[in-house]
Amino acid sequence: MKADEETELSHTLSKLRRVFSYLSNLLHSKSSSLAEAQDVIERAQRSGLLNFDVLPMLEGIFRVTDMRVRDIMVSRSKMIVISDQSSLDDILKTMISSGHSRFPVIGDDLDDIRGTLLAKDLLPILAKHQQELQLDDYIRQAVLVPQSKRLNTLLREFRKSRNHMAIVIDEYGGVCGLVTIEDVLEQIVGDISDEHDQPEEHYIYKHDNHSYEIQALTPVEYFNRYFSSEINSEADTIGGFVIERLGHTPDKSESLKSDGFLFKVSQSDSRRIHSLEVKKIDIDD
Repeated sequence: MKADEETELSHTLSKLRRVFSYLSNLLHSKSSSLAEAQDVIERAQRSGLLNFDVLPMLEGIFRVTDMRVRDIMVSRSKMIVISDQSSLDDILKTMISSGHSRFPVIGDDLDDIRGTLLAKDLLPILAKHQQELQLDDYIRQAVLVPQSKRLNTLLREFRKSRNHMAIVIDEYGGVCGLVTIEDVLEQIVGDISDEHDQPEEHYIYKHDNHSYEIQALTPVEYFNRYFSSEINSEADTIGGFVIERLGHTPDKSESLKSDGFLFKVSQSDSRRIHSLEVKKIDIDD
């Protein structure tokens, strides 16, 4: 490294230490507030100490300290669960169709949580081509958290226990949803895509001449080109367009007729639509 580069790096590190020292003092001060901390971050960004990628993450960290589990949990009605009476065949179908790797296992109803099942725990059974399953042998103890727990506390507990999913309960012990470590991290770094998320070039899947599976993130412009349609929306994506027309985030199976199409929600959670079944219809239908 050249001498002038070393000098510049040393100077930058020195400024960074001062910024983070100030942030640390601010966070430990009883008089500090989230607004004050964000102001420090924004001033650091304007001075060139933080780039535009780091700034949203730091703001996300402060946001997480102020949020509760109930703010991000997947609601009870949208939980994908496995019955403790399910066959191996049924369990595999649920795992494949959902693309999830962790599932609550229930007994008589959603309030009867027996534990959690990890997809990876079933791999030895599949490798041996076993047909029967003693589910009790593979159920792990469920982690229960109150909906009022702060997200920064939950994240710390997730890291310490190495659990990635928790069942959310209300003050009466009833199940009101679930939350994962990914849900918490997305508040800091934004949406996290995994191996089950579809690449951009696979927005639209054709089932037949009338039925299509559409990713909610499909750009409206791309949709219009594909179908030679003229959907006009302030939203950038088809999922956003459906929410805009309905006026709320729809539940699974909720539908919308608009612009010559029938949009039916295939997959969704408490915050967004993931995919839709789309059919062309006559305008008068």
